[in-house]
This record gives sequence, structure tokens and C-alpha cells, in this order.
Amino acid sequence: MMQLRVVTTEEDTDDVLRLLSQAEGVTFPQVYRGVVVEPPGNVIVAGVTRESADPVIDAIRNLGVGETGLIALNESETWISEPGLVAELTTPGSEADAMVWPTIIKRAYDESELNWTFISTFILSTLLAGIAIITDSQILTVGAMVLGPEFGAVVALALALVRRRPHLFALAARALAMGFVVSTLVTALVTKLGSVMGWLSASSIRANRQATSFIYHPDRWSLAVALIAGIVGVLALTSSRTGGLSGVFISVTTIPAAANIGVALALGEWDEIRGSLVQLAVSLVGMTLAGYLTLQFQQQVWSRLARHRLKRYGRSTRWSVDRYRP
Repeated sequence: MMQLRVVTTEEDTDDVLRLLSQAEGVTFPQVYRGVVVEPPGNVIVAGVTRESADPVIDAIRNLGVGETGLIALNESETWISEPGLVAELTTPGSEADAMVWPTIIKRAYDESELNWTFISTFILSTLLAGIAIITDSQILTVGAMVLGPEFGAVVALALALVRRRPHLFALAARALAMGFVVSTLVTALVTKLGSVMGWLSASSIRANRQATSFIYHPDRWSLAVALIAGIVGVLALTSSRTGGLSGVFISVTTIPAAANIGVALALGEWDEIRGSLVQLAVSLVGMTLAGYLTLQFQQQVWSRLARHRLKRYGRSTRWSVDRYRP
């Protein structure tokens, strides 16, 4: 269940209330008149099932509320309501599968913003991966993968292609390009500094790469992993279940590949640079392609599958409510 909050002008309030009273999956619409000071307006609050959120928001936007007021949607982690449960059970579709496009798109823009937090996280995770390469540590490699902030921007690329948003695509592409270039150069600089100080050498690193040599040896499995990780990541980000994201982060060799390019660049290991570039390209292209196909599938097919749930629960709503009562 989600909470919908709409700020409207006096002229639009009755139209929004009428829409909410007739919409499927909407419960307890409330109106607070005259509470908005500037510009004068009203606030409407209602509960809405996740399955109904996207069409309800689209209908409200078609009334012009987005241009004159505010539409806000918040997830309710805990709620107790028998009418709300009935609304969830009788609304076609599944809560876990429902896609709330405004939320997904906003998250994509947030994840694609090139800011200090994004760049610093990119640099630090790549430096950590660089240390993992120098020390041949699998644990540090996994840690660097988890810390990397690149997956959100990769999903934004796929989303921009599906929803035809060139501005979002440009933002995500710029964020990824700047992140990888800057973090790779910083890693190369730090590696060179460590070499000058006598902390490391090309020969010592070359002799100790049993655990991390996979980074610059891409193969067909690299593409397979990128495709699977892209699908799972998109499913996690677009649904109400995000438990699979950690597995995605530690599956794809993007941050370690960038770090290996930096280390190899500082030490003049050109074969490793070529292999790491291929690994990075395969991972990014594979995830973007998988994300694009998954989002297309969800957009075109998921709504059709929703009808089966209506038939399933329509005959036994009361029994289902009793079953879910504590």
C-alpha cells in the first residue's frame, strides 16, 4: 500500500476527488481544504495499491495537476486496514511485480546525477579494487564491487532507451564516462606514487595474480554474467523487492576492470589494459542490453498477466482477508 498526496487548486479539487472515488485500488480519499497558503489550494490524501499507483498518477497528471500543484507518492512499510487489504487482493496484478514509472524514472535521474558523492564513491571503490589487485585479494575485490555506484546509471541508460528520454541517456552516459575516466586516472596516479615509494613493482604484481587475473581475461561467461546480472538488477529496482541487488553488484566486473586499467597504465602492462577494456565494455554493454530487454518486456507484457490475479481473488476475497488477519 502506498500513500498518495495531491496538492490542487480549488478548480481541480473536485475533479481529482471524483477520479479517486472511481479509481480501482484507491481507499480512504481525504480532502483538507484551504490548508495551502501560497498559492491557495487544497490537499488530497488517499491510500493506493502499488498495482494501481501508475494509472492513477497518469490520470491525475492528465487533469493538469502536475503543472499547477503537486503529486507525491510514498511507500507505507506497515499498515493495518481490512478495506486496504481487500483493495490489494481485488486489484489486478501483483504488488511485487507492479511498476510505478514515476518512482523508477525519478530514481534513474537521481542515480545518474554527476555530483561529488557519485564521483568520490566511484574513486574510492576503484582505489579499493586497485589495492585488491596489488594484494591479489578476492575479499577486497568483492568489497569494491559492492561499493561501486555505477549500476544505477547503467539501468538509467536502458530506461532512457525504453522510455525515449534522450536527456536521461545523456546524463547517465556522462556520469559513467566521467566516473570511469576520473577514477581510473586517480588509481593510475596513486599506483605510480606507490611504485616510486617502493611499495610495489610490476614484477611483484605480475607474479601474484592467481585470484584477480580474471579481471583482464574476459570470455563468453563475462557476457553471460553481465546479461543475467542486468536482468536481475532491473527486476529488483523496478519491483518492491530489492534483495537481489547485492548479488548483482558482486557479479559484474566493472569497477575492478577500471582499477586494473589504472594499475596497468601506471606500470606499463599494455596487455592487461586491453583485456580490462574488453571486460569493461562487455560488462557495460551486456547489462545495458539486458536492462533494455527486461524493461521492454515488463512494459509490454506485465500488464497482460495482471488479469489472472483478478480471476484468482475475485471469487474468494473474504476468505483471503480472513487468511491474512493476524
